[in-house]
Parts: sequence; C-alpha cells; structure tokens
Amino acid sequence: MLDMILLAVSGDGGFAADFFQWFIQNANYWFVFLFMVVESSFVPFPSELVVPPAAYLACTNYGIGGEMNIYMVVVMATLGALVGAYINYFLALWVGRPVVYRLADTKFAHAMLIDRDKVERAEKYFDKHGAVSTLIGRLIPVIRQLISLPAGLAKMNLLTFSIFTGIGALIWNAILGALGYWLSLHVDPNMLFDKVEEYNQYLSWAGYALFAICLAYILWNAFKRKKEKA
Repeated sequence: MLDMILLAVSGDGGFAADFFQWFIQNANYWFVFLFMVVESSFVPFPSELVVPPAAYLACTNYGIGGEMNIYMVVVMATLGALVGAYINYFLALWVGRPVVYRLADTKFAHAMLIDRDKVERAEKYFDKHGAVSTLIGRLIPVIRQLISLPAGLAKMNLLTFSIFTGIGALIWNAILGALGYWLSLHVDPNMLFDKVEEYNQYLSWAGYALFAICLAYILWNAFKRKKEKA
C-alpha cells in the first residue's frame, strides 16, 4: 500500500492511473478514511483519486461497490480529512512558526511540493480572513492542505477549527461524492479514470476562481477603507 501512496504523490499520470485501478479493486471505508487523512496532512495526495471512485463504486455493482454506501463514503472521507487537518494543526501548534518555516525549506518538504512561499501564502490568507478561512480554504487547491498550519500557529480555538474545517471538508467531499454519483450514471468503468481527471480540472478551475473572488473582495475592502480615510 505504501508503494501506491508514493506512486500517487509522484505526480506522474501513469502512476496515478495505477493507484486508481488498485483503489477500485480494494476500496473500502477504511481506505477512504486513511487516504483522506494523508490528503489532508502535509502529503500532497489528491482526494480526487479517492472519493469519486469510492462514490462510483457505492452506486454501482462494479467491483465491490455493493458493500459501500455513498453517504458513508462522504462521512468517512470528511472524518479522514479532519484527522489529517489535526496533524497539521498540532504540528504547527507544538513546534511553532520558526520550525514550520525551517521544515518548509527542507528537501523533504520540497519533495512533498511544500515550500516557504506556499506556507506564507496560507498564513497570510488565514490572517486576513480569520476562522472562516479554514472553511473556504478547504475548497481551494494548494491552500486546502496547508490552511491548518496557520490555524495552529495562531493557536485558533480547537472547537472552532474543528467546526469550520469539518464543514469545509464536508462540502468538498460532497462535491466529489456527487461527481462519483453522476459518473456512475453516465460513464463506463473503463473510462472512469479519464473522466475523473477531466472533471478534476474543472473543479480546480472553480477553486482558483473562488480564490480570485476572495482576493478581489479583500482588495476591494482594502481600497474602500483607504478611500474612506482619505
């Protein structure tokens, strides 16, 4: 199983396809939970390789799909995402800001596609938006995996963090689950990986659009306040 994780995070489409096929053959609730823990922590594992195929299987008789329920797939994925977010939260809370940034500069962090610039962007995003950023950040590519770090650095209330993170993760996983359900109605299993990749691009664009809207709102408010003070 570790081999599949390393292949999936390598970023090679062939490796991702191999993992996808392995997951379809072995999917169950615990694997959904485990891989979503990985996805939500500091390892850049794509949730799109887990929730849509699991939801697809839950809605069809393909493979072992009859053994799962789509609602439980979303619930287990959300619980996994929350546990993974706790890993980043407590890592930042316990080791502190200087250590987090030193870790971001290491070769291991770079291999995990994390660097100082990404951590700084996540921290600035959190500082400007407060608690609600943990919700919105769960829907934005790159920010999604790192938004828990500034929450831990800021010593955000754990209950507040859990609520906003849980809601954001639930929304994202519900979207992925709905995608899996829709694909189960229209897509042959042999074409599933290609279609998930295709629609994942659309979801990524939607996430970037959401980020652009949030950024535009921040800049508009900042400009408005400066104009009022003038």
